[in-house]
Amino acid sequence: MKKASSWAWNNQDGTQVVRSIARTAPGCHEGCGVLLYVKDGKLLKVEGDPTFPHNHGRLCPRCLALTEVIYHPDRLRYPLKRVGNRGEGKWKRITWEEAYETIAGKFCEIKRQHGPESVIFCHGTGRDIIPYVSRLAYTFGSPNKACFGPLHGQACFVPKIATTMSVIGGPVVADCAQFFPDRYENSSWRVPQCIIIWGNEPTASSPDGFMGTWIIECMKRGSKLIVIDPRRTWLATRAKIWLQIRPGTDAALSLGMLNVIINEGLYDNEFVQKWTHGFEELQRRVQDYSPQKVAEITWIPRDKIVEAAKMYATSKPAAIQWGVAIDQQKECVPIIHSIVALWTVTGNLDVPGGNVIESRNFDLGRLGVWGAETLSAEQWDKSIGSQQYPLLKRMLWLKGEAVIDQMLTQAPYPIKAAWIQTTNTFACGTADPKRTYEAFRKLNFNVVVDLFMTPTAMAFADIVLPAATYAERDGIAFSGGANVFVGAINKVVEPIGECKSDMEINLELGKRLNPEAWPWKDVREMFTAMLQPSDMTFEELRDKGFAYDSFEYRRYEKGLLRRDKKPGFSTPTGKVELYSTAFEKYGLDPLPYFEEPPESPVSTPEIATEFPLILTTGARSRAFFHSEHRQVPLLRSMHPDPITEIHPQTAGKLGIKDGDWIYIENRYGKCKQRAKLTEGILPEVVHSEHGWWFPEIDGPEPSLFGVWESNINLLLPSGWTGKSGFGYPFKSQMCRVYKQEDT
Repeated sequence: MKKASSWAWNNQDGTQVVRSIARTAPGCHEGCGVLLYVKDGKLLKVEGDPTFPHNHGRLCPRCLALTEVIYHPDRLRYPLKRVGNRGEGKWKRITWEEAYETIAGKFCEIKRQHGPESVIFCHGTGRDIIPYVSRLAYTFGSPNKACFGPLHGQACFVPKIATTMSVIGGPVVADCAQFFPDRYENSSWRVPQCIIIWGNEPTASSPDGFMGTWIIECMKRGSKLIVIDPRRTWLATRAKIWLQIRPGTDAALSLGMLNVIINEGLYDNEFVQKWTHGFEELQRRVQDYSPQKVAEITWIPRDKIVEAAKMYATSKPAAIQWGVAIDQQKECVPIIHSIVALWTVTGNLDVPGGNVIESRNFDLGRLGVWGAETLSAEQWDKSIGSQQYPLLKRMLWLKGEAVIDQMLTQAPYPIKAAWIQTTNTFACGTADPKRTYEAFRKLNFNVVVDLFMTPTAMAFADIVLPAATYAERDGIAFSGGANVFVGAINKVVEPIGECKSDMEINLELGKRLNPEAWPWKDVREMFTAMLQPSDMTFEELRDKGFAYDSFEYRRYEKGLLRRDKKPGFSTPTGKVELYSTAFEKYGLDPLPYFEEPPESPVSTPEIATEFPLILTTGARSRAFFHSEHRQVPLLRSMHPDPITEIHPQTAGKLGIKDGDWIYIENRYGKCKQRAKLTEGILPEVVHSEHGWWFPEIDGPEPSLFGVWESNINLLLPSGWTGKSGFGYPFKSQMCRVYKQEDT
């Protein structure tokens, strides 16, 4: 056996063990260290790598089920070309060369006739695909890279990046010792006395590279939890305080907590005076949010709000781990701004065990917009939604529903083609899926890259390309959140059929679209170019396995955050902007505020009469990653049906029993799911799962794998993006539920 630091070795039984990192595909957010066991060219099993600091050998079921994904009989194996009408399910196998030449020919023809902006490039949340789709789009000349599908309001993580970049100067994450290879033993780290888990369940989702097990490790070392969630999650049952909030009222809660902290003098006066801009204005704003008023808005008892505010403010250090529920509200930017104010005024910013600012020494964050420098200012002005939403333009993002609008109207210029990679569009993240479906169907030419035939590929693809799993290709794993580490993904088995990695697909197509911008002979050479700031080649990274970025606390004191090397933050004022000069410049409220959801018992009582329940959606499952994995036997056996959670008291009034199929309905649409009775949700609230389709049902139209049966996004309309262009109320709609009658 080779030494333990080597990336591959042989066991005595003839199996080869390869050290790698789990990333897409299939989908995940974690970046976990894995040991892949191979014999006779076949992957036998996956285990966690106990030497990898990120996960210390822990794995989720999705990792353990990798063999069932790779060798699934329904895997796409060859490039396919549509030969019937869209949606008929008639395909012809073609060669890769024919696929590349067809795609390049179509895209270049559209570019000549309508301009490169008439091709949009869509990608999902497979984190190691983003650089390659970005470069493909930008070096082709299109500013229109539509992240997440496109997702309405870009309401997943991106609003947090835009807001923290604007008011602090960089992305921020809770500090659970993830910046150090020796983790919890590092002498510079401190255990957070208090951690607020706000709007997520990290033990199920591990969002953006932030692993739920880190929270548990902190709890073992003494951290106490405050959990803010309308659902009783696993962590909520172990929290010192659980704030069961009315969906869509998070900004009111954070402003109410600020009211308590500021009025009772519990803030860090020294930090506030030296390092913040606009504290007096914030102090005046929070007077509108007394604990009693906030209790009435949020349905959380007043005393609990006060208790939580005091517990957080007096814990040193304290951290906030926030989730996608924050982004998935209409006015999400002021919500994010108000939470930023919480950790700022309490002095918990960029300190050990608090909320810390992303490290930039590797400069891997640039890869999210890799190739953007090739576009002219004139071309950037053509990005969809940029003129109306300057904050979006600053962050190089598109307004999700504006993409759909333009595809349908073809104004102010036509959209003629789409590249769709690692995203299942109308079956997963997009609100108003029927409108999204019609929009993509209207385009002249669509390409889908995926592991399996999906509703998206079946409905409107003209070319389908088969992607490889992470065990079938080399790659670079960039950790999410705060650029913690970079690691090598190692190929252990040959791809089935003629599958290729997403990276190779994009490189080969990029060479045909703009060869000067894709000069590398193969993916390993491309990886080395991407790693340039770390001064490592891909081979050197493979030998090391992974490398951690350097990291320091309190960089604002040392001149390490600003380009001019002066102390302070990378903002116009050099301070954390509680009063945002950037928002003021963009015509937005420079202070945080609360706005009722567009439909709620308060804002639309007349609608609540007919649809009396608040519908919240999108909680993650340990079995699935969004709409992926529904055909994987192990994972589907864990979670066979779409679930809507409903309180027993509410269910009893409606004649609904546990396990009944029910309809969820509102003014915009309806779908059916199974009822799960639980006292862990308010009687006035139901929660329904997202991303459901059924690979076992017929694929061709009109079924499209049953995508119209249980898709909760059928109840979510277009047109409710926030004033900034970010945010959409996925978490707060109105609905009614009723039992499906036996037929």
